Amino acid sequence: MSLPDLSFLLHAQSPDADPGDTPSAPLPVASTESTALQPQEALPALIAELRAYQAELEAQNKVLQYSQAAAESASERFEALFSSVPLALMVLDEYDMVVQANAMAHRSFQPTERDRPLTALMPFVGDSDAARVHAAFQSARQQGHCEVTEVDFLIGSEGRITGDLHIACIEVAQEGARPLHQFLCAVIDQSPLLAERQALQERNEQLHASEKRLEAVINSALDAIICVDQHRRITVFNPTAAALFQCGTSDALGSPLERFLPDAAQALAFAQLATQALLGEMTARTAAGRELAVEVSVSFERHTDGETTTVFARDLTGRKKAEAHRTELEAQLRESHKMQAIGTMAGGIAHDFNNILGAILGNVELAKADCGSQSPALESLIEIEKAGRRARDLVRQILTFSRNEPPRRTAVALAEVMHDTERLLRVTLPPTVELHMALPQGMPPVLADPTQVEQALLNLCTNAIHALGESRGTVQVAATPARPDLRLCERLGLAPGDYVAISVRDNGPGMDAAMLERVFEPFFTTKPVGQGTGLGLSVVHGVMGNHAGAVDVQSTPGKGSLFTLYFPAATPPALAIAPAEPALPLTTENTLQPSLQQRSRHVIYVDDDQALVFLVQRLLRRRGYQVSGFTDPREAAAVLRADPQKFDLLVTDYNMPGYSGVDLLREVREIRPDLPVALASGHVTAEIEQSALAAGARALIHKPNDVQELCDTVDRLVHGDA
Repeated sequence: MSLPDLSFLLHAQSPDADPGDTPSAPLPVASTESTALQPQEALPALIAELRAYQAELEAQNKVLQYSQAAAESASERFEALFSSVPLALMVLDEYDMVVQANAMAHRSFQPTERDRPLTALMPFVGDSDAARVHAAFQSARQQGHCEVTEVDFLIGSEGRITGDLHIACIEVAQEGARPLHQFLCAVIDQSPLLAERQALQERNEQLHASEKRLEAVINSALDAIICVDQHRRITVFNPTAAALFQCGTSDALGSPLERFLPDAAQALAFAQLATQALLGEMTARTAAGRELAVEVSVSFERHTDGETTTVFARDLTGRKKAEAHRTELEAQLRESHKMQAIGTMAGGIAHDFNNILGAILGNVELAKADCGSQSPALESLIEIEKAGRRARDLVRQILTFSRNEPPRRTAVALAEVMHDTERLLRVTLPPTVELHMALPQGMPPVLADPTQVEQALLNLCTNAIHALGESRGTVQVAATPARPDLRLCERLGLAPGDYVAISVRDNGPGMDAAMLERVFEPFFTTKPVGQGTGLGLSVVHGVMGNHAGAVDVQSTPGKGSLFTLYFPAATPPALAIAPAEPALPLTTENTLQPSLQQRSRHVIYVDDDQALVFLVQRLLRRRGYQVSGFTDPREAAAVLRADPQKFDLLVTDYNMPGYSGVDLLREVREIRPDLPVALASGHVTAEIEQSALAAGARALIHKPNDVQELCDTVDRLVHGDA
């Protein structure tokens, strides 16, 4: 700081001076060379000179007092500024001792009395920044100032300050010694800025992560996502959109939306009234120009630099295929329900047919036994028997189609079944039809009922022969191992696994789509009236359903048809199943011949059909049995209750109005538990069989039956062989 000019004080007049005189410069001291004065003259001169010196000293004292006051004022201002500045300020000596520190420094470095006192700076500096701070002090000593950024200062046990350290070097002069160096240090706390920067960085990272997640969601979305700007130029084109529209992302960016959605422009104009809108089904176009059906929805986002429209497009090709497949399955379900209903009806009708046929065939057997070999009625009886057996076969076909119970399946070698079928077919094969059968070696057996397998194969071959008619053609039968794929299993209702496929191919006229839909429908036929029942293929369908298999058909008009039977291959445990013993041959001699052991046996026969009761009574009486016939099961129970030990066997029909054979069986078990009981029915299902065996039935008789079958069952049960 410069001192004020106080020289005007030196011109002040002495008290003894004349006010009108001009002040003169101080008188010089008289030298020895000056003229000696007289003692009387020297004293006043000396006094005057001393007064002049005194005045000068007083003026200089005033100057000094003013300068001291100015310096003290400046020092006070510096101290006030040093103390009140909102920064941590410290003055350090050359040995890192704190010479002076303001209040902010004390509050920052010693927030509590238990913390380390602010006597030196370096103990507060973290180990990682100590070297940088030492180097900064050396640089400040050489250059006068230095700065260190983001220095960690450790405060207390857990506190921390991160700030910038500014250092200024001050030289303090000393008389007769080298000048001292002091350092003015300012610590600018950067913790709030660093925290803000950290928060901003974390926010940026979150935004970046959010963008990545959004990008991942867009890229992994199952719907095609297209973003367009206010000019309807594509800005986002996800991989699903690239696959759907068969266009690369780089090629699609910047293209107009109408390139892929021609009708989008008009639809978007109306949709902008809301933030979201479902545009519904639209026709899209791929990069190659192929059209496809898509479902479109849009979302609008408005911001300062414009608006963004997001278009969501979902491919409807799979949905339409699924709908078509569902329609097909619904049609199959309706067909299945129809066939089930017809089967139930057929089973009910077959019950009455069985009774009628049983009465006819049984009485024919009795009439043949009563007639001699030369009787003119024998020929008529034989023809009646032939017609009855054809009717019985037709009823059995109906029952095969209508029954829901599983067949008695064993491991069947297809070679034997196919050879038997071939032998039967060649007997009636027209000369214009060629039959070829191919069976590879090592074919696995199938788990099936051999009779039903042969029946299904015969029906298919017969149907193929009839389809050829009088024209020349071929019928090819082959068997191959197969493992149907999942789509075929789903279409045919097959369980995944190993099968044996038996195919029957002809080169006949084939069938159109309408005929294929009804080919397995019962009583549906294209043959002239009187030449077919329409049950052949229905029976095949029923046989395959009972065997956990399926039948598939492929046909083209003018090129023939191909039917394929899928039989489950037999597993190793199934190979151990023994085939059923063959039935005894039916002859008149062993049917009606009585024996002495049978004469004392008493049989109760119950059936709601009077004709069958009358027939069975005649048959069993001829074999030596006593027979009591009833059409009312309650009446039979009452007779048995009256004398339980009188009877040896009860044979009852299952289906009777208001009172089933199982009900009668349970009542008989209460009356006499040891009495053998057999149930007869023309429609024996798995439920019927299970309930009958659970109730205690010894045997089940399927109607219509031969006389020999009925008699053998009665003999076996009466003598305790069951």
